[in-house]
Amino acid sequence: MNIPVEPIRTVAAVIRDPAGRVLLVRKHGSDTFIQPGGKREPGEDTLQTLARELDEELGVAMRADGAVRLGEFEADAVNEPGRRVRTEAYVVQVEGQPQVRAEIAELAWVDPRLPFPVKVAPLSAGHVLPALDRALASGALG
Repeated sequence: MNIPVEPIRTVAAVIRDPAGRVLLVRKHGSDTFIQPGGKREPGEDTLQTLARELDEELGVAMRADGAVRLGEFEADAVNEPGRRVRTEAYVVQVEGQPQVRAEIAELAWVDPRLPFPVKVAPLSAGHVLPALDRALASGALG
């Protein structure tokens, strides 16, 4: 009997630069770029998790006042084969210049529309970035 495995729960950031490009990160040992973010620790709410992860991974401070929820999305996990990942994605603004830290090996600023110049995870390519495009088109992000 197969027992269903719960998806890995994460929180993800969509960080845009003035040109409208989106920041993606690649972890050590992976060839695929993902949204920055991570797993919640006990006692944290969603935005606390995101702020902590962005500080640890990129050395930037998240501005909580400007966080806009894009939605919750699920897809195959690229860094844990055979698993699914479910994320809450937020468009956020940060203070400071993102830099490679902790488990992050590389940063890439990409146009959020296809084709991507790097290999992008299904969760980002198929869900998060299209949701960003819809939010921008509808005026939901100002």
